[in-house]
Amino acid sequence: MMKKLLSAATIAALALSGTQAVAAGGEAKGLKSVEWSWEGAFGKYDQAQLQRGFQVYREVCANCHTLELVAFRHLGEKGGPFYLSSCPEGLGLPDSVDCSDPVANPIIKSLAAEFTITDGPDEFGDMFDRPGLPADYYPSIYANKQQAISANGGAYPPDQSLLVKARPNGANYMYSLLTGYPEYDPEVLDVPGGQYYNPYYPGDSLGLMKADYIDEEGHVDKKKVKELVDEKYISKDGYIYGGAFKMAQPIYDEMVEYTDGSPMTVDQYAKDVTAFLMWAAEPKLEERKSMGKFVMAYLIIFAGVTYASYRQVWSNVAK
Repeated sequence: MMKKLLSAATIAALALSGTQAVAAGGEAKGLKSVEWSWEGAFGKYDQAQLQRGFQVYREVCANCHTLELVAFRHLGEKGGPFYLSSCPEGLGLPDSVDCSDPVANPIIKSLAAEFTITDGPDEFGDMFDRPGLPADYYPSIYANKQQAISANGGAYPPDQSLLVKARPNGANYMYSLLTGYPEYDPEVLDVPGGQYYNPYYPGDSLGLMKADYIDEEGHVDKKKVKELVDEKYISKDGYIYGGAFKMAQPIYDEMVEYTDGSPMTVDQYAKDVTAFLMWAAEPKLEERKSMGKFVMAYLIIFAGVTYASYRQVWSNVAK
């Protein structure tokens, strides 16, 4: 299990650090800042947002990316998208069923059963297909890594289990990346086929510059660049922000149908799926914060008792 965790973290870190581009001539644009519900000492996940984020992951992200460290039962644990403190009415479940148990959670059981899991071997040595169970891990659409690479233009889509935690300020980075694709590439860049420009991706924009905008000494003609490129894509040094990588813009307005009335926009989709992937990377965040508050309260009380004892012990000592 530890090797699996380390492997997933390594893949995610490499994907987010820009291993396909050498950051030689530019820099990534400063990240957008979002007030996330889980931030701060008393922050916690918004369950409705986690549910929407899971929907975006399932309908969009799962077409390329895996979620190897998340089992269906994890989705029903306390703090998760589909946790139930009690059983919903009208399902006819006996009183003995504890729906707070992820394995007995009817939503989790129904969700898992929608997937086909290859299991085995059976008594004859053959593999067989069966409906998913809460204990199963979220399956990949690819049979193996080579198939995933082949289907994605030679690039391996990183597992998303720990993606948000793979770099500092990972939630804002993911949100910025998802909402940062321009409608058109800057005119001065020559983006290779099968790659996509994003100002928030830490790549090498200098390597993408067209020859017409490089002077005889190999420097960027900053005057020409400023005349042709929107200033929001230009750094203080006159370089184009960001770089290109092999992930096309994955989400568009009204791409995923929400039923709770939330806006069906790229901005909302990006916030929701980022929140879900933050939970996937740190599902025990609320539990950890709750324990932290208990510890702090204990230490404050202990300090008060200690101080009172000190005053009592030394109260009769002559000054």
